[in-house]
Amino acid sequence: MNELHLETSPYLLQHANNPVHWKAWNTNSLAEAKEKNKLIILSIGYSACHWCHVMEHESFENNEVAEVMNAHFINIKVDREERPDVDAVYMKAVQIMTGRGGWPLNIVALPDGRPVWGGTYFRKEEWTETLDQLQEMYQVVPEKMIEYAEKLHQGIQSLELIQSETIENAVDQKQIVSLVEKWKKSFDLEFGGMARAPKFMMPNNYAFLMRFGYQNKDAEVLDFVNLTLTKMAYGGLFDTVDGGFSRYSVDMKWHVPHFEKMLYDNGQLVSLYSDAYKWTKNPLYKEVIEKTLNFVEKELMNTEGGFYSALDADSLNPENHLEEGAFYVWKIEELKQLLKEDFNLFSQVFNCNSFGLWEEENYVLIQNQSLKNIAEANNIDTLKLQKKKITWEKLLYTERGKRSKPRLDDKCLTSWNAIMLKGYSDAYKALGDSKYLDLALKNAHFIIKNLWTGKGNLLHNYKTQKSTINGYLEDYCFLIQAFIGLYEVTLEEKWLHDAKQLTDYSFEHFYDENKSFFAFTSNLDAPLISTHFETEDNVIPASNSVMAKNLYQLSIYFNNPYYEKVCQQMLHQILPNIDYPSAYSNWLDLGLNYSGENKELAICSPKALDYTETINRLYIPNILLAGTQTNSKLPFLQDRFSDSKDQFYICQNKTCQMPLADFQETINILIKDF
Repeated sequence: MNELHLETSPYLLQHANNPVHWKAWNTNSLAEAKEKNKLIILSIGYSACHWCHVMEHESFENNEVAEVMNAHFINIKVDREERPDVDAVYMKAVQIMTGRGGWPLNIVALPDGRPVWGGTYFRKEEWTETLDQLQEMYQVVPEKMIEYAEKLHQGIQSLELIQSETIENAVDQKQIVSLVEKWKKSFDLEFGGMARAPKFMMPNNYAFLMRFGYQNKDAEVLDFVNLTLTKMAYGGLFDTVDGGFSRYSVDMKWHVPHFEKMLYDNGQLVSLYSDAYKWTKNPLYKEVIEKTLNFVEKELMNTEGGFYSALDADSLNPENHLEEGAFYVWKIEELKQLLKEDFNLFSQVFNCNSFGLWEEENYVLIQNQSLKNIAEANNIDTLKLQKKKITWEKLLYTERGKRSKPRLDDKCLTSWNAIMLKGYSDAYKALGDSKYLDLALKNAHFIIKNLWTGKGNLLHNYKTQKSTINGYLEDYCFLIQAFIGLYEVTLEEKWLHDAKQLTDYSFEHFYDENKSFFAFTSNLDAPLISTHFETEDNVIPASNSVMAKNLYQLSIYFNNPYYEKVCQQMLHQILPNIDYPSAYSNWLDLGLNYSGENKELAICSPKALDYTETINRLYIPNILLAGTQTNSKLPFLQDRFSDSKDQFYICQNKTCQMPLADFQETINILIKDF
């Protein structure tokens, strides 16, 4: 065994028996590189990454490759999910060097950690030849590598420079409209999503576009969002047999996924489909929510209430070899034996034809038309077809259960748990199923007990009763967001006070007043080769955009002008620099908060929780909700409660109208413009 057998990360443990002398990222490993004046090989991946497994099998399990690596390099393995800070900094280096990035991410760095070469997946021969050349170069002309490293280091640092000139003016809503018009040119109007492959789901993009379309009465945008969510739900990307989404599809039609199922995708997508269900009442969206949460509870939740990170893309095939998607795909003869006389109808629903064919005579189930249309074409009742579909899925679920399941990444990450926690809260808002609220609260208490220390800081990871890594900004921003969401469904002010406590800790240990942004890594942790300020929204929104939205909400709840000032500073530095809106959709969503449509609603009544449940079932994205069933000391609610009557305050720009006594009238005012 190498040193990775001492770690808890499932990804690192997968490499513990490699002949490569892997070490974990820590001060000892980095000090050894300096002491021995050896180049560092830094290999970054994650447990569910298919091509990480391929490169491990081809290179890192090979004794000849290991001899080259062990003789001349300090070899460090990093789980990008445990160390997103390390991943982010070195990903920027590879993107500068090659113009692209991905995983596995492989870098060769000087003994001081500054990168000199990198890329993603490499075949064995290319990998060893390159390592030999780099080692020889370092021995013969080290000054050339040092010069290149210095220039590259400057390039990495320049990416972190954010203009600090603050523009103190109102958010230009016309700019947001203009950016959406530009964005429309990339819409795929046949399958939804962006007109390119591979297709990532990017939940935050569609959450923003749905809200934008709603508030601006843009039917084109709303139709596009509806198309996208429908096609995603139809596609092989969504596991119709057992629920849950895979990470992305390799094609244009959401058909063949990279089969790993990630917690952060499913948490965000539950929130997105919950909002979409509130907007449309489409039963397909309800089905997606229920199936996905059933999958998460069954496959990714531990007994303490924590959520595991992922299911692998690979599983054992009938020949007992690891194969991508083996657990999920079907052959025609297999389906015919299972479905018998129903096969023809099943084939029409799930496209057992050229449209649904993947490779090696394997089919990935995908719909391309509604059950209503298929039922009409076959002259049967739609309800009957719906019942058949449920029966078929149960049949396939039972049969699939006989196969070898994908491997589980059983570490719990604070940030991803918080994203899933918000998903459960949002599903409770949309569907009113108390089980979802119970599980959300169970997870919140798991996080508080195991990942929030007595010193006030969060921990990033948890596995087998151990937490080894200090929290990052992503842990704070998503947990603050989740706690605000819990307040919105329970009206328990404890959650807002917890959110504020975490926010104040974030200011103390992450906020850079010179930049007016939050650093990704705490000032209590050892610095990396460059400070990382995460501002671009990706598959997961940027931690700074999430934090800015949190500050907007908390500034109102607590009447905190400093929170408000920092939020506006952050937003005004981002908006002028947006070129491609898909990478800033969470910032744009924050920008919509400053439109004339945004309002606050305070429900002050002994029955406030009942009224809140009704409001939460409606799609009204332009309101901030607060409520109390008793006298409250929360600044936004203080001195507004009367136990003898219902009072509904509609506020805007720090001004509240006279309280209304009629709940339906209140709703009518909130939705009258839409």
